[in-house]
Order: sequence, then structure tokens, then C-alpha cells
Amino acid sequence: MERNEILAKFNEIAKDVFDNDEVELTEESTAADVEEWDSLSHLSLVSDIEDEFGIRFTLAEISGSKNVGELIDAIIKHRSGK
Repeated sequence: MERNEILAKFNEIAKDVFDNDEVELTEESTAADVEEWDSLSHLSLVSDIEDEFGIRFTLAEISGSKNVGELIDAIIKHRSGK
């Protein structure tokens, strides 16, 4: 799966989690860029991404990711390790 495909799936999940069809994330997007992105929705987003891609993020990946692109990097890393 290519980065752009992962980002597209990430956006689908985000629209559902944030209950906002107008959300359009880029690799540079952060929680500060989305009004609905709070700590609770972050947990839902991470959980839904893990379920969708069949992975489990480490705590360091979750807390250390500065933007969506870094989460995509983690997804790619986990999927290539299978």
C-alpha cells in the first residue's frame, strides 16, 4: 500500500471519528489543525487506525508523532514487518 493510499484511508477514518466530512488531513496535519481533535478523539482515531491496518502502535509512536506523516511512517514500518 502506497503512502497516498494510507493517507486516503487515514482521512476516511478521521472524517468518521471527528464526525466532520470537511476534514482533509495532509501529512503535515497535527491535532492543532482540527477543531474536533482532542485527547478522546485521538484515542478513537488511533484505535480505528490500528484496527483498519491490523497493527498496534507503540506508546512511543503515539506520543512521539508530531504529525500525520509520522503516524503514516509508523503504519508503513509495522506493515512491512509482517
